[in-house]
Amino acid sequence: MEGNLISPVVRAVVVLLALAGLGTPPASAAMAPRPDVARVATSSPGLAVGRSAWVSVAVARLWESPSAPWPVDAPALRSPVRFRAWLHRMTFEERKALDTRSDTEALLGDRVVVVRLRPHWVKVVVPPQPSQKDPRGYPGWVPRRQLTARAPTRTGQVATVTERTAWLHTDDADHLRRTEISFGTTLPVLGQVGRFVRVLTPQGAARRLNSAAVAVHAAGEAAIGISRAGLERTARSFLGLPYLWGGLSGFGIDCSGLTWLDYRVHGIRIPRDALPQSRHGRRTSTPRVGDLLFYASDGLVHHVSMSLGGGLIIDAPHTGGVVEIVSFSQEPLRSEYSGARSYVP
Repeated sequence: MEGNLISPVVRAVVVLLALAGLGTPPASAAMAPRPDVARVATSSPGLAVGRSAWVSVAVARLWESPSAPWPVDAPALRSPVRFRAWLHRMTFEERKALDTRSDTEALLGDRVVVVRLRPHWVKVVVPPQPSQKDPRGYPGWVPRRQLTARAPTRTGQVATVTERTAWLHTDDADHLRRTEISFGTTLPVLGQVGRFVRVLTPQGAARRLNSAAVAVHAAGEAAIGISRAGLERTARSFLGLPYLWGGLSGFGIDCSGLTWLDYRVHGIRIPRDALPQSRHGRRTSTPRVGDLLFYASDGLVHHVSMSLGGGLIIDAPHTGGVVEIVSFSQEPLRSEYSGARSYVP
């Protein structure tokens, strides 16, 4: 009797693992050690207030409240997230209205700290995004399904995506595309197979990234060495990318998201939003390449761009616009200019 009760349960677990891609690895994967297999089999505690969690989808939006998303936002709430479908579905007016509902994002593998739990939602703060809204990090609500309590495996090297987006491929000879992830995403490295870097996802699955799309570097070090020329090259790589309020990825970006993400891959942590960015760093009256220029209305900073020298800036302007290079002298930039800051050592 007891055996009859257990057998269906065991079969159900096996089916669920297979559907989730956590079953027996393909024979071709035997070419390299698979520490990720042991990782998958290890149980992990659930989400808990005061504990760390990690983003388990390509891009997770942080919402003002669980009631903030509209029906059009459904693709952005899924796991796996359907980020491009969400962007494609929104109208211009719906994109503009994001400024009252969602102010930032976190990338796959980013650490957050849980501050409140609901059945389907989790309020978190994001320590890597310093914010005037909370000294612990940028606050917001994330669907519970987009987080994991599983601590990432510690490895000596990590891979950071250095193209706008890159695909995670299956860890086998077919290397099929599975998940499109963003510039700036950093994952533990398991090894190298041909033209691919093997990485481990927050869910504990081994995947492959094209070597040309990533920088492999020591954990805790910058993906790209800091230099003004490097900051400019990174900023230019986003030219033509559509503006997205709260955007912090290669799928769409806002003004302070552009500067924050650029500096992130170069190993410099700056505040997430334009206003606090304007209050840190060093004041400079002669901005150089890579320095940040700020713009204000009625004394309140509301916008930031990056200096390219020669009177030019790179700017993520507004909803409906794209990342572009423009003259600093154009209006309303010139008349709203309120000073510059340097974060470059």
